[in-house]
Amino acid sequence: MKRKLLAILFVTVLLMTSACSKKDSAVSLAGSTSMEKLCEALSESYMTSTGATVTVEYTGSGAGLESLASGSVNIGNASRKLKDEEKAKGLVENVVAIDGIAVITDKNNVVKNISSEDLKKVYAGEVTNWNEIGGEDLAIVVIGREAGSGTRDAFEEILKLKDACKYAQELDSTGAVLAKVAATPGAIGYVSLDVVNDTVTGLKLDGVEPSEAQILAGKYLLQRPFVMATKGEIASQSEAVQAWFNYIKSEEGQTIIKKVGLIIPNN
Repeated sequence: MKRKLLAILFVTVLLMTSACSKKDSAVSLAGSTSMEKLCEALSESYMTSTGATVTVEYTGSGAGLESLASGSVNIGNASRKLKDEEKAKGLVENVVAIDGIAVITDKNNVVKNISSEDLKKVYAGEVTNWNEIGGEDLAIVVIGREAGSGTRDAFEEILKLKDACKYAQELDSTGAVLAKVAATPGAIGYVSLDVVNDTVTGLKLDGVEPSEAQILAGKYLLQRPFVMATKGEIASQSEAVQAWFNYIKSEEGQTIIKKVGLIIPNN
C-alpha cells in the first residue's frame, strides 16, 4: 500500500514538474491586429523549433499595451511607437520590424511623384483626375485592399484616413492590387514595398522614393514600426521571453521577418 502511494506521489510530482516547466517556457503576447501575419509565422516556427508554447491575442495596440502594463501578458504588440504615458509605466519599446507601403500607378502614368497631401485628397475622393495634380486628363481609379487588411489599416492609419477612403475597387490580395493597377490606365493603389516590380511605377512620396534605404533613414512617410514591448528591458525578463527575442534576432527569425514582407530595423 505504501509503495502504491509513493508511486502515485512520484507520478503526481512528475506531472506538476512538467506543467511548471511548460508554463515557465511559455510566452504570451497581446496587441496589434496588423502584426498577426508576423506573429503567426514567428510563433509557429518557434514552437516547432523549441517545443515552447506561444499564445498571441489580437486585441489592438492600445489594449495589448494595457495588458502588458497590468502584467497579464509578457509582451505587448504595437504597430506604432509607444506614447510617453506608456513609457512612464515602465514599458520599453523593442522594434522588431518595419512595415513599408508603396503607392503604385500603371507604367504609362506621367506622374512620378505625389505629395502626401495630394495622396490624401485622392483617396478621400477630393481629387478625381490626374490633371489636377500635374498629370494627363485621365480619371483616377482608386484601388485598395479589402476591409480587415493589415496593409489597408496601415495605409489609412498613417494618412489619417480611417474609414474615409473612396475606393473604386477593394481587392483581397496584394497580387490582385498589383495586377489591377498594372492593367488599368489611371489606376492608383498601395502594396507592401517588397512586392513592387517592373509592371508598375512606385511613386515618390513628397519627393522621396519608396525604398528600404529611405525607410531605414526615416525619410519615407508610409512606414511604421512593429513593436514588441516589454515591461522593463529585455535583459530583465524571464528566460522564456529572452529566448523568444533571441529567436527573433537569429538568422531564422530574421528570414521570417523578410518572408512576410517586412524590413529588418537597424538595431
